[in-house]
Amino acid sequence: MKIKQIIDALERFAPLPLQESYDNAGLQVGLTETEASGALLCLDVTEEVVREAIDMDCNLIVAHHPLLFRGLKKVGDDTQVERVVRMAIKNDIAIYAAHTNLDNAEDGVNYKIAEKLGLVDVQMINPRRVTVRNGLHERTVMAGSGVMGYFPAPLDSLIFLEKVKNVFGVECLMHNELLSRPVVSVALCGGAGDFVMDDAIRMEADAFLTGEMHYHQYFGMEQKIQIGVLGHYQSEKFTVEIFRQVIEDKLPMMPVFVTSVNTNPIKYLL
Repeated sequence: MKIKQIIDALERFAPLPLQESYDNAGLQVGLTETEASGALLCLDVTEEVVREAIDMDCNLIVAHHPLLFRGLKKVGDDTQVERVVRMAIKNDIAIYAAHTNLDNAEDGVNYKIAEKLGLVDVQMINPRRVTVRNGLHERTVMAGSGVMGYFPAPLDSLIFLEKVKNVFGVECLMHNELLSRPVVSVALCGGAGDFVMDDAIRMEADAFLTGEMHYHQYFGMEQKIQIGVLGHYQSEKFTVEIFRQVIEDKLPMMPVFVTSVNTNPIKYLL
């Protein structure tokens, strides 16, 4: 089985045209016609993750965040990105990233967050149709920035925030003033998704969840909407489950592993 077949399965699920204009999803390093020995799944590609792939005889790393977000002017030892590129090439390891295309895809990152919270009737926020072409074949898929869903029963706002903290293993959950009404509807966007909050308010969501949010956006939201900010890594930590499901469904014979490395660069003094 070739690496290309794994990439094809991932791009069938989350086509590259779904990515934002600033993004660089897709193949980052390596050759796709190589026979695949195994796939290691992660959120971020670090030197430690590459060493883990080498130890596990995986010649493909599938990440959520692109290793190469901006162009490299050289490949040496000065930065972690340069060192990772050198390690991957030296050891014949391909690196692939599914980033905002996976965020925007139906059943993608935001749907996984909603699933973990137990939300029902989940729908895309600002859905749009995207045409995907593959040679002579063409199909239309839906894309959206964030989702909105509902709890089967109302939750007290503090209980809601505690649920989020526990489900996602959040060391320090940031939030605004506790909402005096119960939380039923939740709008959310993983990662740096604060740009969706205006849509959450427009849709009259009781709560809004994201991984990162600017300080000034908290002001004026008292009793308007319950804000919960998990941390970027924490909000997307279950993304690897999507990768695993896609690969195992389409290519059940392929050895697939989830990294044991916590790549979150942010530490918390408790």
